[in-house]
Amino acid sequence: MPQHVQGVIAPGRNEPVRVETIVIPDPGPGEAVVKIQACGVCHTDLHYKQGGINDEFPFLLGHEAAGIVESVGEGVTDVAPGDFVVLNWRAVCGTCRACLRGRPWYCFDTHNAKQRMTLLDGTELSPALGIGAFAEKTLVASGQCTKVDPAVAPEVAGLLGCGVMAGIGAALNTGNVGRGDTVAVIGCGGVGDAAVVGSRLAGASKIIAVDIDDRKLETAKAMGATHTVNSRSTDPVEAIRELTGGFGADVVIEAVGRPETYEQAFYARDLAGTVVLVGVPTPEMKLELPLLDVFGRGGALKSSWYGDCLPSRDFPMLVDLHQQGRIDLAAFVTETIGLDEVEKAFARMHEGDVLRSVVVL
Repeated sequence: MPQHVQGVIAPGRNEPVRVETIVIPDPGPGEAVVKIQACGVCHTDLHYKQGGINDEFPFLLGHEAAGIVESVGEGVTDVAPGDFVVLNWRAVCGTCRACLRGRPWYCFDTHNAKQRMTLLDGTELSPALGIGAFAEKTLVASGQCTKVDPAVAPEVAGLLGCGVMAGIGAALNTGNVGRGDTVAVIGCGGVGDAAVVGSRLAGASKIIAVDIDDRKLETAKAMGATHTVNSRSTDPVEAIRELTGGFGADVVIEAVGRPETYEQAFYARDLAGTVVLVGVPTPEMKLELPLLDVFGRGGALKSSWYGDCLPSRDFPMLVDLHQQGRIDLAAFVTETIGLDEVEKAFARMHEGDVLRSVVVL
């Protein structure tokens, strides 16, 4: 029987979010209802609110979440009621050309729940990234549920559902950072700091954090950056070259998603180096580079989708590393808040002192 729960919706472009009663249907074939315990407030949710993703309002916001599977639909065998799970927004299909080639992290046919959650009046909601987890419960495809060690705190585990995984994966999976490599990370918000953590985990010899905010640079240093550059007062390309013997970094991770910072990343890498774009640009942005420079510098220009992660492989591994004390995922949690404080959390994103606000239910 359908359930009524409280959830945070974005009713229209740039309108304040509000808490509404959400109708959660019983799970159908291949679906699961998850009782949410914690959900991070991610910039992607703000983009939804601003209409930067699409205009399919109203949105049920929230996607960086962990919780307990409450019920499952027909045919679900990968999770069961009572399982502690992190939600992921790329449920692998297993049958597309990428999956059949053994590259499921590139799955081209990821899927969400087929049924729609609604408001009390029947208005259908568009769940953010197919999840919609700023709610007491949500309906997802069972493949969006990844089991992890239930001993980890939900507010920590949930961050793997998006930002932290994107950053760590940009370094480990997309950038293939290796022992002794030099790495520069441009943009030191939650994703950029996670890229710092991933680079340190991979054994990078130098990790250069670049940002325009000294507070963010101090946080990046605490996360493992060996050097910092304030690009408001210093040319980051010249600074990165100076710190790498005049050559540039082996891997430059762009965690901003702007043409200006991408160009900096392009010229701050060594010959045959790698640029990884993990910052998300907006549709109107354009990039112009001399084609001769693209050819002459060699190397690789890569985009990192969700850190090129495979949730079933990477989420449990990173939780285990956290439990062993080898990475500190809890350091990303700046504050815990309630459902009615999401609008304030969006405002705090611009203050420079928050990595993640996390809604705890």
